[in-house]
Amino acid sequence: MATTNNVTELILTGLFQDPEVQRVCFVLFLPVYLATVLGNGLIVVTVSVSKSLRSPMYFFLSSLSLVEICYSSTVVPKFITDLLARMKTISLKGCLAQIFFFHFFGVVETLLLVVMAYDRYVAICKPLHYMNIMSRHVCHTLMTGSFVGGFLHSIIQVLITLPLPFCGPNVIDHYFCDLYPLFKLACTDTFVEGLIVFVNSGVISIISLLILVSSYVVILVNLRKHSAEGRRKALSTCASHITVVVFFFGPATFLYMRSSSTYTEDKLVAVFYTVITPMLSPIIYTLRNKEVKNAMRKLWRKKN
Repeated sequence: MATTNNVTELILTGLFQDPEVQRVCFVLFLPVYLATVLGNGLIVVTVSVSKSLRSPMYFFLSSLSLVEICYSSTVVPKFITDLLARMKTISLKGCLAQIFFFHFFGVVETLLLVVMAYDRYVAICKPLHYMNIMSRHVCHTLMTGSFVGGFLHSIIQVLITLPLPFCGPNVIDHYFCDLYPLFKLACTDTFVEGLIVFVNSGVISIISLLILVSSYVVILVNLRKHSAEGRRKALSTCASHITVVVFFFGPATFLYMRSSSTYTEDKLVAVFYTVITPMLSPIIYTLRNKEVKNAMRKLWRKKN
């Protein structure tokens, strides 16, 4: 039976209620978002033009940076402009679009991090066969698989939400549209939908984490056969990746693997993985990678 929606527009409560605090947040978060776009954009440009960064690792790093920009841009620009708005509104269709793209790019990033762990496993554990295993065709297949996985995950989330009736109230207790806060507004029981979201998000998180942990356990065991210099170089590369994984997976897993109730602490945790982590990723990767830093210096000299 078709359901009718009386609600076409939703009101977001935002991160904080105090207008003064919101203005402070605007001053803080605008530079963070600009740094996210510029930092990740610089990695994409550097990898694209530098002849020394042609290995699969940098292909995936460049792709990750591009996805970081898209992921952050699904939420942060509206969040920042809403900090200065008296009434924070979004259409129901706009809300569903934000949910789709937020989950799409979030899962693409998750799967890319898994792919990057596999890349490091092959590079360290099977160095003689690295270029054969991680051929251009394989790299593009893994990339395509990440995007297909993200699409399938997101389309499920949206398809279970579309039939829900929204007849009022229309206030979302969050600073962006997400599934659990939206489910609270539905004029029907959403236990089954909540369970599907929990399983859908949980399965991806658990499988991804298991693959990541397994990859690094095998890598660490394998590193005992390497020289001290080889171990240092390999650990330096892996440390950057592990740091990004912890920053990205930690807060997101905390929110999605718990109950559907939302609190101010949940919003603050969400700020970390929607606003802060995308900015930290390029810093973490470039600070620990001499090849990227050298390529950036060369690029800077060419422009001057």
